[in-house]
Amino acid sequence: MVWDYSKLRGQIKEKFGTQAAFAKAIGISTTSLSLKLNNEREFTQAEINASVDVLGVPYSDVESLFFTQVV
Repeated sequence: MVWDYSKLRGQIKEKFGTQAAFAKAIGISTTSLSLKLNNEREFTQAEINASVDVLGVPYSDVESLFFTQVV
C-alpha cells in the first residue's frame, strides 16, 4: 500500500521547520525519515508513538497522519 503523508509533512513543517529536526526528535536519521515519507520503508509502532508525542497531536489523529491511502 502507498500512504499519503501530506498531513504528517504539514505537521512536521509547522512544529519543527525541517525534516532533519523532526527526525532527530524521534531518534531516527534524516535518511530513514525520508525513506519512510516516500513510502520506501514503513514507520514502526515506536516511531509512530514518538511522532505523536513530539508533534503534540492526539492519538486520534494517527489514522489521518499515518494511514491515509493515496487514491
